[in-house]
Amino acid sequence: MLALHCNYTGYIRVSVRSPTVAVASYRMTVLRAAEAEGVIMRSADAVVVGGGVNGASTAFFLARAGMSRVTLLERRQLGAGATGKSGALVRMHYTNPVESKLAHESLKVFRNWSEIVGGDCGFEATGFVQIVPPQYEEQLRANVDAQRAIGINTRVISAGELHEIEPAVCVDDVTVAAYEPDSGFADPNATLYSLVSAARDRDVTVRTGVEATGIIIEHGRVAGVDTSDGRIDTETVVLATGAWSGRLLDPLELDFGLEPRRVQVVVFRRPPELDHPHPVFIDATQGSWFRPEGVTGTLVGLELGVAGVDPDDLHEGVDQEYVRLCRRALAARIPAFRQATMRGGWAGMITMSPDGRPIIDQVPQVPGLYCMVGDSGTSFKTAPTIGMGLSEWITTGKPRTIDLSPFRSTRFAAGQPWHDVSAYGEDQLTISR
Repeated sequence: MLALHCNYTGYIRVSVRSPTVAVASYRMTVLRAAEAEGVIMRSADAVVVGGGVNGASTAFFLARAGMSRVTLLERRQLGAGATGKSGALVRMHYTNPVESKLAHESLKVFRNWSEIVGGDCGFEATGFVQIVPPQYEEQLRANVDAQRAIGINTRVISAGELHEIEPAVCVDDVTVAAYEPDSGFADPNATLYSLVSAARDRDVTVRTGVEATGIIIEHGRVAGVDTSDGRIDTETVVLATGAWSGRLLDPLELDFGLEPRRVQVVVFRRPPELDHPHPVFIDATQGSWFRPEGVTGTLVGLELGVAGVDPDDLHEGVDQEYVRLCRRALAARIPAFRQATMRGGWAGMITMSPDGRPIIDQVPQVPGLYCMVGDSGTSFKTAPTIGMGLSEWITTGKPRTIDLSPFRSTRFAAGQPWHDVSAYGEDQLTISR
């Protein structure tokens, strides 16, 4: 027999009157009884901070791996940061094989979402096209070769083949492009909500409206998290905190050079002559990306993020000049969009690392602290593998699905920032969606 005792401090005490009752069999009863009584658990085996897709993925895979007391904290609502505003491209074309492998492993999850996670992520396999300026044809071919070696279904296509795939596209300035028939896009909020639902089904405690205000260090390692609703004792904390990461890292004297940036997207109504969903495109000649949105829309964005914006004072609407620039970039590739109706748009926050690549690490200076920060807005498509890798690291001591060492936090201090040999321009990062 199990008895639950609550006191006014919010803690619980459990007494078991039969030695034959195993901990695993009554823990769920305790948690549900506590929730019913409004009692908040004040300790956890792991606390994941950040209610976006990477935080939710990590919490889900921790629970799936058997960790029984996982808490996910979100200071506002789920998806309040980058995830809720994401372009949600699911493609594998990067200018390095490491990120391509992250995306390839994640595509397996997106394509089998109902079996692996449950629910619906809204994945649509429209195909994906990468266009680069003609002078980078050699680099594109090298990247496609590297991706094919990983097992990615991709190939180099001619301008004529691209026109056959999408007759509305202008190919006057195209020599070759990369094409991934299995790629496409997902619904970012459906993806997030189904991850959170699946995590809750595995007894993850999800607390929205609760802000993590500090990481507690005792005896040289993580000992807990201070929150707006009190302390949570834990020896494992995962930060997936996007534009708010510095507020938790700075007090620990961890400076990763993170820079929050405001980015925007615009939705246009597809013109009548374009009466079908087109593939997803990244067009490096225009610095743009675009994909279908809903039944008749096209979502487009440019790499014109603005630094120096307070994430707590974000203007979530789209700027008129940005609408003009997006229409121009979109029409340069699909001329039918020259007179397209603007249907809406929004702005969100991403966070850039100094080299534009994510920092995914167990921070060496602080045992027990893991992070997934500074992803430059590109980690929606890789979130399943990132969450899987972090959960393996936490539960087994080593990421097994993929090597995460290239994303180590120490690369900047060591003078080894990320550099892609086959990039499409000296200073040009892969378009981050």
